[in-house]
Amino acid sequence: MGEIKIGRMVLGMCQTNTYFLYREGSAEAVVVDPADKGANIHAALEKNGFRVVGILLTHGHFDHIWGLDELREAANEKAQATGHEQVKAYACVDEKQLLGIPKMNVSLQAGRPCGVEADVYVTDGEEITLADMTIRVIATPGHTAGGCCFYIEEAGFLVSGDTLFQESVGRTDFPTGSMGTLVRSIREKLLILPEETKVYPGHGSETTIGYEKKYNPFLGA
Repeated sequence: MGEIKIGRMVLGMCQTNTYFLYREGSAEAVVVDPADKGANIHAALEKNGFRVVGILLTHGHFDHIWGLDELREAANEKAQATGHEQVKAYACVDEKQLLGIPKMNVSLQAGRPCGVEADVYVTDGEEITLADMTIRVIATPGHTAGGCCFYIEEAGFLVSGDTLFQESVGRTDFPTGSMGTLVRSIREKLLILPEETKVYPGHGSETTIGYEKKYNPFLGA
């Protein structure tokens, strides 16, 4: 069984990190936060020998969902043509409203209104199995009410969306945001993970749980 790997594309007006997770030697890939131009994401992965089998959303802000519908449509056309299962998008159940309302997900203010729906709504602690990988949902409300992170324990990876950044945390001045809730989520849900856990945020560079414990000024370190 090959190691679990993570790749990154930086996309859209906010330079959002779109990740793809895969097991070495496998053609199956899981996309996290398709930021924009979903058809291009699909084409790039297909060109490199990957087949999209699932899409994960850390939260519903425009710069993380603009590419969802195009990516899902392209992936499902491929799945239908090759006899594979339909590709589903997953999001936290508490994010359902924000995903669907352009004013709440800030796409209206950004000049390109967008409302989307996930196919599967998940809850805190739920495990998703895709591409022979077990991915745990960690609900981390604060940046948005239904924000979450995805933890792949086997690989020691955490995809944190806009919850936790290198030496920073997500902004909380958009609808459903709360700084107090966000800091509590990080302290209680993320800082308990092994210190060597690699953190892959929605923007900027990767970090680790141990580093953020020591140097993140928002967490009282």
